[in-house]
Amino acid sequence: MRTTRQMSITLPNEMADAVKLHVESGAYASESEVIRDGLRALFAREDAIESWLRTEVAAAYDEMQADPSSSVSSDVLRAQLTERHRAHLTSNR
Repeated sequence: MRTTRQMSITLPNEMADAVKLHVESGAYASESEVIRDGLRALFAREDAIESWLRTEVAAAYDEMQADPSSSVSSDVLRAQLTERHRAHLTSNR
C-alpha cells in the first residue's frame, strides 16, 4: 500500500524561491522535504496552541468563573496599561 500521495500546489513566487533555496543549500534533498518539514512545524504549533488552550487558558477561565471579583473589565485593563505605559515613558526620559 502506498504511503504517499502526489499533489500539485501553487505558491507565491517568494515562497517558491525560498523552497528552492533550501534545496539548493543542501539542507533538504527535495522540495517535497521542505514542504513536509513546514507542515510538521505547522502541526506542532497547532498542537502547542491546543494544549495551551486546554491547560492554561481553560484553568484561568475556570478560576475567573469561580471568583469573578478577581477579574477586571477590558476598559479598566486598558486604562491600567495606558497608565503603566505613560509612567514607563516618563521614567525613561
